[in-house]
Formats: sequence, C-alpha cells, structure tokens
Amino acid sequence: MVEMGSERENNGGLTAIDSIESRWVFQDEYDSDMDSGDHGTADGDEGSTPRNELELDSDDDDDNAMRKLIRTGPRIDSFDALELPGAQRNDFDDVSAGRKILLAFQTLGVVFGDVGTSPLYTFSVMFSKAPVNGNEDVLGALSLVLYTLILISLVKYVLIVLWANDDGEGGTFALYSLLCRHAKVNLLPNQLASDARVSGFRLKVPSPELERSLQIKERLEASLTLKKLLLMLVLAGTAMVIADGVVTPAMSVMSAVGGLRVGVSGVKQDQVVMISVAFLVILFSVQKYGTSKMGHFVGPALFIWFCSLGGIGVYNLIKYDSSVWKAFNPVHVYYYFKRNSTKAWYSLGGCILCATGSEAMFADLCYFSVRSVQLTFVFLVLPCLLLGYLGQAAYLMENHADTTQAFFSSVPSGVFWPVFLIANVAALIASRAMTTATFSCIKQSTALGCFPRLKIIHTSRKFMGQIYIPVMNWFLLALSLVMVCSISSIYEIGNAYGIAELGVMMMTTILVTIVMLLIWQINIIIVLSFVVILLGLELIFFSSVLWSVGDGSWIILVFAVVLFFIMYIWNYGSKLKYETEVKQKMSMDLLRELGPNLGTIRAPGIGLLYNELAKGIPAIFGHFLTTLPAVHSMIIFVCIKYIPVPVVPQNERFLFRRVCPRGYHIFRCIARYGYKDVRKENQQAFEQLLIESLEKFIRRDAQERSLESDGNDESDSEEEHAFSRVLVAPNGSVYSLGVPLLSDFKDTGKAVVEESISEELKPGPSSESLLLDAEQSFEKELSFLRKAKESGVVYLLGHGNIRARKSSWFIKKLFINYFYAFLRKNCRREIANLSVPHSHLMQVGMTYMV
Repeated sequence: MVEMGSERENNGGLTAIDSIESRWVFQDEYDSDMDSGDHGTADGDEGSTPRNELELDSDDDDDNAMRKLIRTGPRIDSFDALELPGAQRNDFDDVSAGRKILLAFQTLGVVFGDVGTSPLYTFSVMFSKAPVNGNEDVLGALSLVLYTLILISLVKYVLIVLWANDDGEGGTFALYSLLCRHAKVNLLPNQLASDARVSGFRLKVPSPELERSLQIKERLEASLTLKKLLLMLVLAGTAMVIADGVVTPAMSVMSAVGGLRVGVSGVKQDQVVMISVAFLVILFSVQKYGTSKMGHFVGPALFIWFCSLGGIGVYNLIKYDSSVWKAFNPVHVYYYFKRNSTKAWYSLGGCILCATGSEAMFADLCYFSVRSVQLTFVFLVLPCLLLGYLGQAAYLMENHADTTQAFFSSVPSGVFWPVFLIANVAALIASRAMTTATFSCIKQSTALGCFPRLKIIHTSRKFMGQIYIPVMNWFLLALSLVMVCSISSIYEIGNAYGIAELGVMMMTTILVTIVMLLIWQINIIIVLSFVVILLGLELIFFSSVLWSVGDGSWIILVFAVVLFFIMYIWNYGSKLKYETEVKQKMSMDLLRELGPNLGTIRAPGIGLLYNELAKGIPAIFGHFLTTLPAVHSMIIFVCIKYIPVPVVPQNERFLFRRVCPRGYHIFRCIARYGYKDVRKENQQAFEQLLIESLEKFIRRDAQERSLESDGNDESDSEEEHAFSRVLVAPNGSVYSLGVPLLSDFKDTGKAVVEESISEELKPGPSSESLLLDAEQSFEKELSFLRKAKESGVVYLLGHGNIRARKSSWFIKKLFINYFYAFLRKNCRREIANLSVPHSHLMQVGMTYMV
C-alpha cells in the first residue's frame, strides 16, 4: 500500500506525492504493453506521454493481467470539476455572468417545475388518508412536510447528490458510468486500457481511505453477482424514472385542473378529466420545440408561479394563524404519530409528494450547471415552497373541512382566477420536467448498451445535452392518458406517484453511497450517516405507499417491471452477441490463407466494415470473403464504441491500429463516443475525419519505424511477395491483388519496444539509407491511401443476429429468439446516423447460435 502525504518518498520505484498534485490508478501491465499500439490521432498526441507500440492487433485475453499502481496526471472528477483549473468543463462553465443568471432563470422552467407544483396536492393527499381532527394534526403534518423537503430535496439532492454528476451529466446512468470508469463493473466485455487515455476519463486520487476504496473495487470487479446486482439496481432506477415521466403529467395536470371544482361549483370530475386530456395532448405536442426554446417561455411563467406561491403564503400567515411557525419544532411529528398512529403512517405516502421533482434536479443536470441549480433552489424555490406550505397550514388551522382542495381553497377570492391560470401553466411545465429527465436517462442508457436504440433529435445547436425522442414522447403521452382516464382520483394517482419517486430515490441513494466509498473516498462515518438516515427514511415512506398499492397504483409498478425487463433483455442479448462474436473471431493465419484459397481479389477503394468488436477480426469478414468475389484494396474495421464518459473530444475520436502486417492494408478504427456526444456527422464528414485520422496514424507509425533497425526484413519481404498479383484500374492506377498488396513494400514487422529505449538507439552506418527507405515507404502508403479514397468508399454492414441453441433452456429461447429478436428488429440501426446512400452500402447477414 502506498502511503499518501505531503512529503515525497520512493517506494519500489513509485513516488508518493500529495494527492492534490497527482492521481494513482491500477493499470494492468499486460494491457499496458498489448494496448499501447492504439494511437489517438490528435494533434496534441505529439507531446503526450511516450507509449509502447504493438504493430498487430492482439487476440490475447487481458483478464489475468498483472497489475501495478501507477501515478498519472492530476485527477479532476465530478466532485472537483467546477473548481479545478484545466478541467474539461461542461457546456456552461465558460459563459459570462449574465449568461449564468439567464441559465439560473431557465432552470425554473426545466428543473423545478415538478417540485414547484407539489403544494397543489401534497396536503390534499395526506389528509385524505389521515383526516384532520384538530390543529395539532395540521401542525404535525406541516412539520412532516417541512423536514421531508429539507432532508430529501435540500440536504440529499442539492447539497450532496448534485456533486455526484459525471462531468455535468446527472441521472441514474451517469452514476453507473462513473462507477464503470473507476471499476470494471460493466458486463459488456469491450473495455480497452486505451479508453482510460481519453481526457474525460479522469480517476480519483488516493486519500486516507484509499485502502478501503481499493478493497471495494477489487470486490466489485471479482464478483459477477455484484456486477449483475449493480446493473439491476441501475435498470430498476431507470425504469422508475421513465414511469415517473408517465405519472408526473397525470398528477400535475389533474390537480391543477381540479381547481375548477373550487371556483365553479357545477363542474364534475368527468369534465376535469376531459380538460386534463386536452392539456396533456397540447403539452406533449410542443415538446419537440426543445428545452432551450421552451425555457425562455416557461422560465418567466415559473418565476411568477413561485412569487405567487410565496405571496399567498405570506397573506395567509398574516390573515389566519401565524403560530404555524411552531411546526419547525420536530416534536410535532412525534405528537402527530402519537395521535393518529396507523393513519399517520398511511399519510406518509402523501407527504413524500412534497419532494417530487427532486430527482429531476439531478437527472436534468445536463441541461444546466450545478451552481445555477443550487443557487436557484436555495434562494428562490425553497423559500417560496416553505412559505406556500406554511400559508396553507395557517388557512387549514381555521378551516378543517377544506382539506380536499387545500391549495385552491386557501387562495384569496380576489386573485383566484389569475392564480388558477398560472397554476395550470405551472402544472404543464412541471410535466415537462420529468419528460426531459426521461429523455436524458434513455439517451444515457442507450449509449451504455442498456436500452434499444431510438431516434434522438438534438433541439439546441449550442448545448448538446438538450434532446427530444419522438417515439418516447408519444409513448409517454399515451400512457399518461390511460392513467388519467382509468384512475380519475388524484389520491390514487398520488400513491402511484409516490411509488415511482421513491423507487428512483432509493436507487440513487445506494449508487451515491457506492460513489462515496469508491470514488470520493470520504470518512466512513459520513457515508454511514448518509445511507442510514436517508435510505432508512425512504424505506419508511416506501412501506407506506406499498400498503396502498391495491388502490390502482399497481399500474405504475407493472409498467416499471415491463420497462425493467425490456432493458435487461436488451443488455443480456447484447452481451451474449458480443461474447459470441469474440469467441468466433477469425485468426490471423486463417485470414492470410483464406483470400488466396478462395481466389478473392482486391479491388480499388476503401471498405468500411462496421462491427461491434473492439479487438480481433470479426467472423462476419470471413462471411464477406466467402460471399463476394472481391474485397477492397484497403479494409478498415470500424467499431462505434461508447465509453463511460460524457464527451470524447473530437481530436481523440478515432483510435487506429494495424490488424495485419503493413502490406495487407487492413486497419482497425475504433470511433469512440461519450454518452452525451452528438452524432450528427453526415457520410462525407465522417469519411473525411476518418481518412485524416488514418493519415496521422500512418505518419506517426512511419516516424516510429524510422527509429528501428531493419532486423527481419528478409522473412517479411518473402511473405509479402507470396501472393502478389496486379490489377490495372480504368484510371491507370496499378494495384496489387494478392495478399499483401504492395509487392515492393518492405515491412520491418518488428514491434516497437518502449519508446524510451528506442530513443537511445544511435543510428548506425546505414541510418541515412534507413531513414530514406522509411520515408519512401511512408509516401507510398500515403499515396496508396489517397488513390483508394479516390476510387470510393463503400460501407460493408454485417448484421449479426443470435439464436438460442435447441438445447438451451426454454426461458433463454424465449428471451433471445422472440423478445430480443423483436427489439433488435425494431430498433434504430447505428448506420442510420450517417445517412449513407444505398449505392454505397453492402450488407451481409450472419446468425450466431448461443
């Protein structure tokens, strides 16, 4: 174990320094050697830390690698990202002070709409389960609401959970991606050591709690059961977020429109339902205009709503009973339970509604900065909410019979209709809060392989986190309409609301606890206090809402379970498919022999073969060789890979390596994206970026080879001449048809050892000739690449499907052959983002038995 402190000391060749200056990570020695041939093609790579290079793609297993603790650059994680200089900040860190104020103003409409409309229904739902029998009941219920709002919304979310963001990205899957970066807990085995070199892949420095953190990391990585349990927690939380996106519009709109029954005595519940349906249709129809455009409108509307809430509260405190301030004494909670016992426990399901929307503050964090959310909540939202609840309680102290519509009954008659209007606008805005959170969560889960791919529209050119998903938008609308029409009572909808909210809250508490232990590495007493107090409180609330699940709120539980199984089956099928492709990938020897044996020729052009393998030669390429009479003179295996970071810089997008010796002209390209990245490249832009990156790779490769000796030229030269044939293209270009392509192209074939050693090699007597040969080889290969580009680029798509073996269990056959097959058939294909013309597409299907 390395002791960390302010003083430096040598320990086995490692240097321990203050944790502020550096970070310590485990790196597999074997991975470091085998994967160091991955070259980012960034211009900034020229000055990067020296790395080893391996010429050929390796199929070896990395699982049994020897590990060592290494020191790298300063660590900047989610807890420090807003303070430390040099961090890759999110979209909102470089804006002016005026822009930050505007962003804080817009957070009202996007983030706080849900929690801001909770006074419409909290007391009504609470007192429907525990009727008021005296003023002490009102004080007790108010005290419960105040401390729930303070403990969950303020302490848990605003002061703690918001800091667990993943470089500005919030939500359940942002927490999961944060954990995946610090421990190998992702079940999909496509991780590479080179992923950790992405600038956004920042890891935590050691602290006095380092030993405990490493033990937890090792336990998580070694236990498949813990990995599956962690994934199930994340999927359950995500399912609850989406379910919350269904029930939030139903609850908010129904409670706001229900105020008509206070203002107009003849209005019936059926009419309230019909008006609510119309409002919901309008709400989801304008969702496509995006958060930024709508934020300019809904921000002022929510500001007026919060001011009205606070103003009405102050008015009621002055007019009715200012003694409700006593509710800040928590002893009234004890008296409340003592007087009402079981009924008080039932009312907890209504009390938790005051904190609804707290999760939206975290899930919608990608739209705004942490500071703007915190400042807006502490200085505007929380004071207005507290005044609103205090004012309602002051009114109810003298009007015990008006608990069914506590909010609208407490509104002064002179301003009832303006307040009713702004309340309905606020309710519509509140419905958008969880809808936008749902979109963000689905995009994150899709990028991390846990949700079928859907069409995603980016609604803002300036801020890439603002998205709209058409299919999910109309799906949420349909389910919200079903809930409004089938469960017309806001009390029953409120119970369903509580189930969805508490499900997300509990998953977030567990994941943030793991973040505290593994990443933040803070004192165990603080961690235990956090999990015991908050998770214990949420479990008590959850037991209350579950007791009333038979009232109709079971619908939301069924919906969440269905979503959970959709995500689990997709992840399970994707994992099986990837593992099968890894097992059946082609060997290097087979690739060298297969082309000549089949008589396959190499035609001019570049073939981009899309596959999901991050290492090795995909079996689908052998299917191309056996199906087609010719393949392109240059083959690039393109793997679109999402890594657990929000954003991958454009200059670190492509990672290249050679799959075969240089004369074969077969490369692997891993196009790396973060789950927050916008994939808007068209075909031409993508090709241009890829070719430019490949040229940089070839140039760097030639520079490193110029430092080597010419040790094994003869054997490689013989191998290159083995299968040479020549094709003259219509434009007069001469191409080699055999494998390899360039009969006069000599390859050292020797893997580069550590660059520090290479630099020490002094040029021998033939150094000038070696440099000249290397330069000529580089120019030939670069010329070959450009000629191939001129001949055209073709996209080779291999559609790999999986089927369960006949000997498999019935459940596995059901999941793979029907459920997963249905999801894969109806999801959006990766290539759809590039808009490739059909004339440039070539598709081959292949089925794997699993």
